[in-house]
Amino acid sequence: MEAADGGLFGWWRVAGRPARHALVAAAMGWALDAFDVMLFSLTLASVIAELGLTKTQAGALGSITLLGGAAGGLIFGVVADRFGRTRALITSILLYSIFTAACGLSQNLWQFALFRLLLGLGMGGEWASGAALVSESWSAKHRGRALGYMQGAWAIGFAAAAIVVGFVLPRWGWRAVFFVGIVPAFFTMWVQRNVEEPEVWRAQQRAKLAGGAAAAAATASRFTDMFRGKMLGLTTTVTFMNACCLFGWWGLNGWVPAYLSLPVAQGGIGLSTVTMSWLVVAMQVGMWFGYVSFGYITDAMGRKRVYVVYLLAASVLLPLYGSMRNPLVLLLLGPFVAFFGTGFFSGFGAVTAEIYPTAIRATAQGFTYNIGRIASAAAPFTVGKLASSHGFGVAFAITGAAYLLGALAWTNIPETRGRELT
Repeated sequence: MEAADGGLFGWWRVAGRPARHALVAAAMGWALDAFDVMLFSLTLASVIAELGLTKTQAGALGSITLLGGAAGGLIFGVVADRFGRTRALITSILLYSIFTAACGLSQNLWQFALFRLLLGLGMGGEWASGAALVSESWSAKHRGRALGYMQGAWAIGFAAAAIVVGFVLPRWGWRAVFFVGIVPAFFTMWVQRNVEEPEVWRAQQRAKLAGGAAAAAATASRFTDMFRGKMLGLTTTVTFMNACCLFGWWGLNGWVPAYLSLPVAQGGIGLSTVTMSWLVVAMQVGMWFGYVSFGYITDAMGRKRVYVVYLLAASVLLPLYGSMRNPLVLLLLGPFVAFFGTGFFSGFGAVTAEIYPTAIRATAQGFTYNIGRIASAAAPFTVGKLASSHGFGVAFAITGAAYLLGALAWTNIPETRGRELT
């Protein structure tokens, strides 16, 4: 239904109930994903102290989570294409909720690593299924801003995690913080009752049933189209671009809380848990505006130009942030770093949805996002290693360089704004 927008939120009002419910489900799933996943970064200094970890080991735990996320994205992309976006979304939320709570039971590095790996499966699966659900439920005219609000929910979940940590950690310790992570599991009951599969996916399933074995074989052959002719170069470039962006994102967000709260003798700023939490909350305000504004701007100006501007700005601001140690300066600069250093992810779901056909859309989104995530899994380990040997300033400069490489990759990615899904 394409009525006039009728103001800032007219696009929401003219959408049908299935589209609105799809966006709420994917956004809430993503917010709760952020809430669970980022509890680790926010409690990292306490975990390091109690379990006797080095920064390198702590970084390795972050990398293990991303490897699990990559596997989850690849697996759940296929699950979402075959069994439905909603079923995949529910299963992924249950996974990351259960194993976040399990992290609170960890007694050593290896137990923590196992639970973070399994948590990562759910984290990766949520994005693959949620992005496909929203992309297929919203029209080309409003797809960018819908995905922007979905991605913006990550900042809300991250901020909520920071607030919970600021309240729970000083009173009951880091284990209690992880036990709170079971809460998202209860949201799946609402999704089960209220969210429909997108019509474009259901139509494809009806066509497959009507066509029998021949249609199934044709669908299977289309998967290989990602790697044939010009599509091979495009798939490779999109995956590389995403790997660079994810390296920068996790290098930034995986270590900023520790940078703020670790003692000065260990290279940090030495802020209290409560002060660190509020500085992180301030960054999430910038992150939310970055995500949401990106969707509106790209719907109006195109995906490519805006993506490049955000990445270039991030490549400059992040090293600057890593060189600052004054809490007031960090408070003022943090929201701008988060605005440009994270907002561009709102566009990735739209770009990949507009490149690939329905039969393989979730699979292709899962592939390009999560193969990139495998490469980016080196970020937490690399930043931890560099922070130990050269300080956080050098470590954050490396992450800024990753954003620059991501911007350069866009020279080989086409503009896709306005494409109807096929």
